[in-house]
Amino acid sequence: MGASVPDHFEQMWADLEPIGKGSHDGGYYRQPFRNAERELAAWFVEQARARDLRLETDPFGNQIAWWDVGDVGPPLPGVVTGSHLDSVLDGGAYDGPLGVVSGLAAVDRLRERGFRPARPIGVSVFVEEEGSRFGLACLGSRLATGAIGWDEARALRDPFGVRLDEAMTGVGLEPDDRKPWLDASRVDCFVELHVEQGRALVDLGHAVGVASRIWPHGRYRFEIAGEPNHAGTTRMEDRRDPMLTFAMTALAANKQARVAGQRATFGRVDSRPNSTNSVPSSVTAWMDARCETDEALSELVATIIRQAEERAGRDGTTLAVTPESVSGAVDFDPDLAWRIAVDHEAGDWPILPTQAGHDAGILSAQGIPSAMLFVRNPTGVSHSPAEHAEMPDCLAGVDALAETLRRLAS
Repeated sequence: MGASVPDHFEQMWADLEPIGKGSHDGGYYRQPFRNAERELAAWFVEQARARDLRLETDPFGNQIAWWDVGDVGPPLPGVVTGSHLDSVLDGGAYDGPLGVVSGLAAVDRLRERGFRPARPIGVSVFVEEEGSRFGLACLGSRLATGAIGWDEARALRDPFGVRLDEAMTGVGLEPDDRKPWLDASRVDCFVELHVEQGRALVDLGHAVGVASRIWPHGRYRFEIAGEPNHAGTTRMEDRRDPMLTFAMTALAANKQARVAGQRATFGRVDSRPNSTNSVPSSVTAWMDARCETDEALSELVATIIRQAEERAGRDGTTLAVTPESVSGAVDFDPDLAWRIAVDHEAGDWPILPTQAGHDAGILSAQGIPSAMLFVRNPTGVSHSPAEHAEMPDCLAGVDALAETLRRLAS
């Protein structure tokens, strides 16, 4: 893999397609600091070198490949694009890698057209965006911008008990708590291209759109403790069953989110001792909640917790809820979004919100002007092997990103 000359978009996509792909259903397993994700990071290095881009890697494994102005380092804050290469468990091919491949291809487009940027252009890769291994979404961009400190993050553990610092040093990184790697003095603006995680562009009949805002969202750990016992000999009325409390909590979350027109999902559950013929001693479950406003998120989560506590009281179980990560609403700079969206040959691109979290949201919250481009997803399915974008739409996204970088780096 890799070449002495830059690969075009279709070849880069073909190179990435088999990496980390499961054999049973075609889903992707690109976990941070494990083989498939490290192979992708090495691929990015090869592609950067093939383009003579100057590569920077921070202590946590985040990377930026710079197209510099002249023969020296960036004299001005740069325009940065990019995304991530990790995936959720059993995820799709497009969430993350599409933005990285499109960034490299957009640089190629600009060079082919003879464009000379007035400020550096960077293509970035952020690690552990999904939070699928260490539980905190956008961890790489949080560390890169100082949104979270290393002393706080280093002790995060994956489901197998491996600490974040152990995982990083195990692949040759040397994490430390130096000052933030990225801030407004280095990055003039950040533009992330991403496959749309919804069907708005299908309904609007556009291949490309621009983000207006990111809904606030959070991850919450529900720990429910009961009394372990025999599944056959313990009368139903004598049980203190945490699984029953969890089941009713999951139903309550579904109902409350539907009533409010918001989102609440229990997608991960750990039962102990996880035995078929035992009443569990404990159930730990993780809830993802997303709402239109910060106030709506707080209200939804509070309502679900209250109903869970009431159910625990009836079941004779105990409940503890811990917010593992909560991100407030992110409103992207409307002037920047408008500047990107208007006055194209095919007309203005639509501006729309997203319910998914992204590295662009972290950078925006840390004071770096940020924007997002979306590429049409014909089914709207994401975080699934069925995630998809048609090649003509992907190439339209590359052209849109190249045009955006041209406007911002002129």
